[in-house]
Amino acid sequence: MAEPIKLQGEPRTAFGKGVARRLRVAGKVPASIYAGGKQPVFLQLSQQDLRNALRHTNAVYDLSFGDEEHLAVVKDVQRNPIKRIVEHVDFYEVKAGEKIDVVVPIFIHGLTKGTGVAFIDVQELHVRADVSNLPDRFDLSVDGLQAGDEIHAGDIELPEGAELVDIDPKTTVVSVTVPQEEAAPTPAQSVPSEVATAEGETAPAAASASDSE
Repeated sequence: MAEPIKLQGEPRTAFGKGVARRLRVAGKVPASIYAGGKQPVFLQLSQQDLRNALRHTNAVYDLSFGDEEHLAVVKDVQRNPIKRIVEHVDFYEVKAGEKIDVVVPIFIHGLTKGTGVAFIDVQELHVRADVSNLPDRFDLSVDGLQAGDEIHAGDIELPEGAELVDIDPKTTVVSVTVPQEEAAPTPAQSVPSEVATAEGETAPAAASASDSE
């Protein structure tokens, strides 16, 4: 795992919607740090620094502000749905050696053999791991796999000391199958060029515009 991402902020002592609005106009984001059984700590961070930092999945942050320093992970992020700016962040304080649950996305790479195509059956896994060694993604190779082959949850290499949560190790997370060909489109029914009249004679099925004039 990479070193904790350092974010330098400032203590936040004023609250309310008006204060938060002025902070955002100034390029700042209100944030809170929660810890079990303790009162939350409030700070403000740079919008630009925070947006760059949040690109990392399951990262640990070293938050410094005033004379305080906290090791934390992201608990919740509120974004403006139109402007896509970060409006507020809740962090959860952690300690070295502590284990927490994180959600880890699954990606695949490589080429399968034959006509088999690899499909991701489980998009993400819940993992319990040490905060010093949190996985941000699982990259699984499908090189050489062929139709009928599978990768199970228990086949995935986890960080030392980590464990899967709420999933059977035998669960298939990636499978290689041959896609069924799309059903051939049903041919359109032919329209007869002439229909029978009441007298048994035949007449054109439809008259053209020139015929009706």
